[in-house]
Amino acid sequence: MRPDLAELAVVHTLSGLFAWRVARSPDAEAYRQFDANTGKWVSMSWARAGIRVAQWQAALSGMQLQRGARVAILLPNGLDAVCIDQAALALALVPVPLHSIDNPGSMAYIVADSEASLLLIASGRQWSSILSTGAKLPALRQVVVAGDDAQLDRGASPIPVTPLADWLAGGGSSSEVKPPEPGDLAAIVYTSGTTGHPKGVMLTHANVVSNVRSTLARVSAGMDDVFLSFLPLSHTFERTAGYYLPIAVGCCVAYARSIAQLGEDLKTVRPTVLISVPRIYERIYGKLQELLSRSRVKAQLFDWAQAVGWRRFCREQKLPCESSAWAAFDHLVWPLLQRAVARPLLAQFGGRVRVAISGGAPLSQVIARCFLGLGLPLLQGFGMTEASPVVAVNGLDDNDPSTVGRMLENVEVRIAEDRELQVRGPSVMKGYWKRPEDTAHAMTADGWLKSGDQAVIEGGRIRIMGRIKEIIVTSTGEKIAPADLELAITSDNLFEQAFVAGENHPFIAAVLLLNRGEWRKLAASLKVDSADAKSLTAAPVREAVQRRIEQLTRNFPRYAVPRQAWLTLEPWTIENELMTPALKLKRNNLMARYASEIEGLYKPRVA
Repeated sequence: MRPDLAELAVVHTLSGLFAWRVARSPDAEAYRQFDANTGKWVSMSWARAGIRVAQWQAALSGMQLQRGARVAILLPNGLDAVCIDQAALALALVPVPLHSIDNPGSMAYIVADSEASLLLIASGRQWSSILSTGAKLPALRQVVVAGDDAQLDRGASPIPVTPLADWLAGGGSSSEVKPPEPGDLAAIVYTSGTTGHPKGVMLTHANVVSNVRSTLARVSAGMDDVFLSFLPLSHTFERTAGYYLPIAVGCCVAYARSIAQLGEDLKTVRPTVLISVPRIYERIYGKLQELLSRSRVKAQLFDWAQAVGWRRFCREQKLPCESSAWAAFDHLVWPLLQRAVARPLLAQFGGRVRVAISGGAPLSQVIARCFLGLGLPLLQGFGMTEASPVVAVNGLDDNDPSTVGRMLENVEVRIAEDRELQVRGPSVMKGYWKRPEDTAHAMTADGWLKSGDQAVIEGGRIRIMGRIKEIIVTSTGEKIAPADLELAITSDNLFEQAFVAGENHPFIAAVLLLNRGEWRKLAASLKVDSADAKSLTAAPVREAVQRRIEQLTRNFPRYAVPRQAWLTLEPWTIENELMTPALKLKRNNLMARYASEIEGLYKPRVA
């Protein structure tokens, strides 16, 4: 059953959206979560979800926080995260989602910068690690621990710490509070900035509700759909498309146990809708290629199925496709190839996915062609946290994987003189939290949001050409400013220069030019021969350098810390065109010079 978008016209806030959904379909399945105690998946109806949110709302109301106070949330995806988010929204408070795998320094910065009054956290260990940074948190009034607090010394905490069960039990009835207005903040979502510290993007209820409506007009969902949620709710992509949108249509969201168990959960939950970043598709594709490498016959059959399937896809979408003398026989061989190759692959996703969306970063055309050719209905889109976030997306019947699709309804785009894609519409942010100068810099004089991406518009579809600024976007959708990271690394005398990479890759890697004198000292301490070129790749050297990198970048978000490094003693100079006359890195030249070395860093190490 598909929703009537006109019905959503009565909804103007996210708390209003949740209450509207509970009233409309109280008995339908809302959420599904694995219970580790029983070893079973447990479902919850919308009515039960509403009761549970009311309990959290009563506990939160008892704190008597001022309207607009911030509530920091450091919880894994699941019912607890939904409950505190909805409780805060209903009381006109502002959720501040934190990334659960971030480093303590970054977490502490966000809690301090947002001036959060309450912190919901998954474990006592996480709170202890935040305290260990020494950060000043004068606005924080209480910490609530939802999970294991065995490692927490409450007496050492300068801020009251309460187990979740006690906090909920201490709540009375919710006091009457004026509900939020559409223009009130619905979240402050922190995204990486060029200063090394993340910036808080202020999104209003109206911003997000508008984006939900516009996204549904392009990619519809219904009450019979099942979403599998595994992207962190600290990402706006998951918040809008994987959390608020399912509320709007009344379908079920099942929460994956972990990324490590995602393969099993896909087969158990059998979702109809997937919201993902490219990294998940890359991982499945990589495992597939590993299996095919063991059998030449299977690899040839796979290539044949992919080629036939891709031609079928192009014909259905009316896209140009390479010619083949065998194309006339596609309709005859496809049923065989579908049974032998396509269906087993789709079974890895649960076997009934009707739409799979990839966003947050570009998806390799090789991977897109593979999955589309074998029948996975994969749609690419483009978005920005600052736009709530979806700007454009392909449709099931209008899908060109070499583009990010057409702009959404109520979203305007234009191409500026420098080919920058710029965005305007009701989903564009209110601004950056406490950063008026950054807000002004992000917008044009006539009110358009700068994307930082160069693009062209062809036949109404947007094609992203590359980034204007030197910002790395990993395949997991994280954005990292390389200059600040490189500066932090070169503060150690061992490193003359640093060049970090990771565009469209799962993590950040680095090429490091060593100071020869410092290198000899390090080599001697590790009992390796500094004159032997092979020593630069020796395991003890790699491990020692990695420890230094992690220490030097400890104040950066975890996703920004390089996980692998290539070491070199070859100077970067003006003469060899790796440096500019102003002694700045020539990034394109460095990327070309070390292309094979960098690619090697993303391959499994051979012991």
